[in-house]
Amino acid sequence: MNRQMCGRAYVLLALVGCCCLLGLPLADAAVVEHTFHVGNLTVNRLGQRQVITAVNGQFPGPKVEARDGDTVVVHVVNYSPYNITIHWHGVLQRLSGWADGPSMVSQCPIRTGGAAYTYRFNITGQEGTLWWHAHVSFLRATVYGALLIRPGPDKPHYPFPTPHGEATLLFGEWWNASVVDVERQAMLTGGAPNNSVALTINGMTGGYELAVRHGRTYLLRLINAALNYQLFFKVAGHAFTVVAADACYTDPYDTDVVVLAPGQTVDALMYANATPGRYYMAAQVYQSLANATYTAATTALLRYEHHDAAAEAALTLSRTKIVMPIMPAFNDSETAQGFYGSLTGLLPDGKPTVPLHVDTRMLVTYGLGVMPCMPAQTLCNRTRGSVAASMNNVSFQLPTTMSLLEAHARGNVDGVYTRDFPDRPPVVFNFTSASASSNRSVMLTSKGTKVKTLRFNTTVEVVLQNTAILGSENHPLHLHGFNFYVLAQGVGNFHARSPTRSPYNLVNPQQRNTVAVPAGGWAVIRFTADNPGVWVMHCHLDAHLPFGLAMAFEVDDGPTPDTVLPPPPPDYPQC
Repeated sequence: MNRQMCGRAYVLLALVGCCCLLGLPLADAAVVEHTFHVGNLTVNRLGQRQVITAVNGQFPGPKVEARDGDTVVVHVVNYSPYNITIHWHGVLQRLSGWADGPSMVSQCPIRTGGAAYTYRFNITGQEGTLWWHAHVSFLRATVYGALLIRPGPDKPHYPFPTPHGEATLLFGEWWNASVVDVERQAMLTGGAPNNSVALTINGMTGGYELAVRHGRTYLLRLINAALNYQLFFKVAGHAFTVVAADACYTDPYDTDVVVLAPGQTVDALMYANATPGRYYMAAQVYQSLANATYTAATTALLRYEHHDAAAEAALTLSRTKIVMPIMPAFNDSETAQGFYGSLTGLLPDGKPTVPLHVDTRMLVTYGLGVMPCMPAQTLCNRTRGSVAASMNNVSFQLPTTMSLLEAHARGNVDGVYTRDFPDRPPVVFNFTSASASSNRSVMLTSKGTKVKTLRFNTTVEVVLQNTAILGSENHPLHLHGFNFYVLAQGVGNFHARSPTRSPYNLVNPQQRNTVAVPAGGWAVIRFTADNPGVWVMHCHLDAHLPFGLAMAFEVDDGPTPDTVLPPPPPDYPQC
């Protein structure tokens, strides 16, 4: 998290906490170096063997741990049968946009056959729970891992009680099929991909255990790495205090349920104060789309343990029963929006940091639509057309010959992208009315590679307005290269002067890199464009990205040498 934007970091590894309490010195900033070998891995899940793409023979992949101020260096060598890139989700990449990772935005992919690329970036003013994942097709279904940023050596104090321990929980999805084939089938038919067959916790469809001791506090680092589903998370008999979201501090928020959209992280303190025994932790799909029926859930075990055998024996009876949490209904949007809307940001030094002057204002409508079937879509319904997604009626088309960032750096964007992404939708209609799906003139969209150009250090406010075309759904939008303030959110159509509109929070709004915009509603975000480069903003429901639910901001260089994007590294992949 940016120190000015997100304040001091919340998340603290237990080991670091112990060092601080004991007065032990912490080393200076270091270089954290890893090598990622991407290749095939055979695993057993749900009674069958499946070949997946994985990193270093691990699923999920290796945990990367660094501290604020460190330099992270990851050598990625691709032995898999697919082209690959790695995105460091939530890392601000200050002047290191070449390491951001989205395919054909910041780089061409790393080719198969042992090609390599080194991602090098500094952790600057960020701490907390983030993650990394593939940013090519559906490969992030199995190519992902945690990225934990510890506090730097100059911060001995934290605005929450030091936990006794911690656990990282990565939530994912599982298909009994090649995820590349799942995506390919969706593209051929022009429709939605097949649902996953199960949810996972730390790569397992069941069997994960977390041991705790009574009377202690644990920091749960929760990461939604699922491709297409928001999730409810609960632990039977236990409550949480949320202390950070997307590696940005929040005011402490007490709750018994956590809601995470794909891409989001939440840090929550859990108090092990229930009657010692065994309790289920559960993750369940939250469906914001009307008439949806997919209700998958998965569980893991929270188990109390003791030092001595006598205490263990006393728990024999309680261990015969495992308590299950009472989950919200799978379509409980009230609970989901209650959680999202209740988070506020912790003020650094008690002072608001929201920029009050706005230079650029945008209204961006986004959602699903249709377009004529493409020739390659051999199984597409020619009458209905192909499902498409768009922002301000532009269905984003990735370039094929050069990445957006390379074209930007070369100063020659002709044939790669244009600078005419609209500030407003071309047609104004009742965006959240179901009748929009019967109006083909607003359903139709067309492909384009259009970006919005921003002058360095200008402040941008974007109203993100969901549409109800082909169904109203909560779309999580992720912005690369920045954290943003979530000033307001609500349901219905956004009206700038409506007296019933939720007022902007300009004092302590939550800050995130991924916002879950309410189904049939809107959200207002604000950020300062102080990081030169090209930064994509896209829906983190992965099925919607290849359909075109994305756009990009092009941020100009600043006026001084330390505000200019450096040239690409020598091993930068070529198309």
